[in-house]
Amino acid sequence: MALARIARTNMRRRSGSAFGSYASVNDTFYGIAYTPLCPLQSNVYFKANDKFSHIPGIKEQNHLNFSMRGISGTPHYQHSSANTPRVAEVSETELEHEEPRYAGLEATKASEKPRVVVLGTGWAACRFLKGLDTEIYDVVCISPRNHMVFTPLLASTCVGTLEFRSVAEPVSQIQDALAKNPNSYFYLASCTGIDTDKHEIYCEVVNHGELPYEPYQFKVAYDKLVIASGAEPLTFGIKGVKEHGFFLREVNHAQEIRKRLLLNLMLSENPGISEEEKKRLLHCVFIGGGPTGVEFSGELSDFVMRDVHERYTHVKDYVHVTLIEANEILSSFDLSLRQYAMKHLTKSGVHLMRGVVKEVHPKKIVLSDGTDVPYGLLVWSTGVGPSEFVKALNFPKSPGGRIGVDEYLRVPSVEDVFALGDCAGFLEQTGRRVLPALAQVAEREGKYLVELFNKIGKQNGAKAFCSKDIPFGDPFVYRHLGSMASVGRYKALVDLRQSKDAKGVSLAGFVSWLIWRSAYLTRVVSWRNRFYVPMNWATTLVFGRDNTRIG
Repeated sequence: MALARIARTNMRRRSGSAFGSYASVNDTFYGIAYTPLCPLQSNVYFKANDKFSHIPGIKEQNHLNFSMRGISGTPHYQHSSANTPRVAEVSETELEHEEPRYAGLEATKASEKPRVVVLGTGWAACRFLKGLDTEIYDVVCISPRNHMVFTPLLASTCVGTLEFRSVAEPVSQIQDALAKNPNSYFYLASCTGIDTDKHEIYCEVVNHGELPYEPYQFKVAYDKLVIASGAEPLTFGIKGVKEHGFFLREVNHAQEIRKRLLLNLMLSENPGISEEEKKRLLHCVFIGGGPTGVEFSGELSDFVMRDVHERYTHVKDYVHVTLIEANEILSSFDLSLRQYAMKHLTKSGVHLMRGVVKEVHPKKIVLSDGTDVPYGLLVWSTGVGPSEFVKALNFPKSPGGRIGVDEYLRVPSVEDVFALGDCAGFLEQTGRRVLPALAQVAEREGKYLVELFNKIGKQNGAKAFCSKDIPFGDPFVYRHLGSMASVGRYKALVDLRQSKDAKGVSLAGFVSWLIWRSAYLTRVVSWRNRFYVPMNWATTLVFGRDNTRIG
């Protein structure tokens, strides 16, 4: 017989702490066996369906090497009691009160450099990492991806104008201390909880089923914590969007879009495909009329007019691009630029459609007025909102549900925690508006915060609880530098107004396209990609876009 119970799966919230949902050593179905199956005291067994199964103990798990430097534990055979045979007896009371144990990085000692933990590898996080003084700090970056994505050029990769590596920058090249310094690390993991009392975060390794045990969890103690975990695409709860649509925020999103686009082109050429099915397969629909939607539609129309007409002549007349927006496209741009974009896209063969999506089916979209829109490729970009991780944090929230921060990008309710980028917004009591989720906002916040960190580090305020009495200086102030968007066929829009209602310079046409390309080329992070990007542009100009479908 085995005495068994189901441990609680949710940790109770503690006073002054913010927890996500993370598992402990108790979050399993446990029991007590009558006979010892193994002499290791760090193992626990349970009985299910009359068969005993082995659960690796926390000490054994901690000793596994998951290619995460700095995560280790003491193997069982190094303990003095390792050779003493015994049964792992766990009482109900012990299971009830046992604290979860994690491998990981403990709090820094007085003789060690203070540790900054950064969650995320987006624009804000990478700008912060790039400028951090590693003579003052050790840095740990934790993210489910090991690179930054240069999002303004991501749409170009969907049709082969640029290669995927041209818009991805490894985080270890942005801050080389992550690869070289002995106490600085990058961990491929997701943060699942934060204990602000203990100054610890809890993480789960991005496993993908490759490691022998999952989920593998660890903790990292911090002196300063920077949350820049980004946001998630908004779907407004519309049925079928996540199941049948593609988003365009990551390199793997662009890869999947490109594969589907080329697959549909090739499938439509097969014998026996009806006219209606060809039209559906080759109908590309983009939902959302912001800069991403306009740039993607422009790139796609260029691809159709040049490359599809040359290489898929049998089906070229069936290819159509539709851009659906509930209101007006490019609503933040000057009116004259919006009108120019609408006229240019229409001339390029893009069908502009006003409507609200009601639900998404595998082969068609249903609008709120009952209109059915068949599609072969659906891309969704209707803005971003707070992630589930941000929603679960027990922090005050700004309007819109982001992590609330003050004018210094601090989370005011806790010590040594800062937030920036798309996951953060000013609290209502600051009297400031929540800034839009733009790359330039995130980059400017990262630049401000890293200068603040370097300043307080030089004033001995870098350790935990040591920056209370240090003056932070000027608060963060954002000044909008303008907006740009490509509309295809060597045309672009440049809006240099500081706000929607302000006056300023607005340009459209070929000169704007040159400004657009030059500006983004200078903003590409590394010299490597500053070489790759113009080489890709030149190759596309001379030889056309690559239409090879791999995978």
